[in-house]
Amino acid sequence: MTEQTPAPPVADLLLEALPFMQRYRGAVFVIKYGGHALGNEQALSDFAQNIVLLKQVGIHPVVVHGGGPQIDATLKRLNIPSQFVAGRRVTDAATMEVVEMVLAGPINKQIVQAIHRAGGRAVGLSGKDGQMIMARKLKLASPTVADDDIDLGLVGEPVAVRVDVLQMLMQADVIPVVAPVAGTEENETLNINADTAAGALAAALKARRFFLLTDVAGVLDGDKKLIRALTADDAARLMADGTIHGGMIPKVETCLHAVHGGVEGAVILSGKQPHQLLVELFTANGAGTLVRA
Repeated sequence: MTEQTPAPPVADLLLEALPFMQRYRGAVFVIKYGGHALGNEQALSDFAQNIVLLKQVGIHPVVVHGGGPQIDATLKRLNIPSQFVAGRRVTDAATMEVVEMVLAGPINKQIVQAIHRAGGRAVGLSGKDGQMIMARKLKLASPTVADDDIDLGLVGEPVAVRVDVLQMLMQADVIPVVAPVAGTEENETLNINADTAAGALAAALKARRFFLLTDVAGVLDGDKKLIRALTADDAARLMADGTIHGGMIPKVETCLHAVHGGVEGAVILSGKQPHQLLVELFTANGAGTLVRA
């Protein structure tokens, strides 16, 4: 009898992935893709291949993207100064025009075209299309003056989300790619933080998974080791003792808001390493930090 050759690693991975594929078939995933990764053609190509694979195994991905570096570069070229308060871009009318042009224009279409090259079908939208995201101006409390708000200009937060357009696209096997720009009842256009917009869409869609792709592996403990899972209580404790700090705080808060809104689980993971989305989904150990209520 001939001795059988051990299965190659790729076959092992496929066998490991099979039950996860079956588990998630028909599920909606919302994936936030950061603008920092858009300057790397290989990273974008890898991401697009991952998204198309999800669609091919019966998952319905919705991509929401940022574009901070590209907006900064365009503003600089046009000699429009940038100002940030508490990590938020102060957005006047001239800046808002650039924000919408960049986010809903070249960045959005770059991701759409990458998905097409990977063998999928995608449609680019902004939160204004079909009144998908309705917003109001965001007010930040002043840290120095009581009962005073910081005026960020045309910066908003979602107040209502409609997902019928997204659902129609998903049913037609089309992958929606959404720019985080929203409208108001007064017909203004507002700049929405991409993490916030993605979390709001994930909650409205009751997504099985919400993914925040970042420049780190996930939430790290005091020894810089990856924390595999977090509950709301865990997160509160780690924010109180300073383990979760800086820019990771709003990301964790966005994930918690999504899971409290009906998302089964939210994951913070690296967007810099190739195929981390697939590793997180289709292997037992995963790749990032899973946040649950």
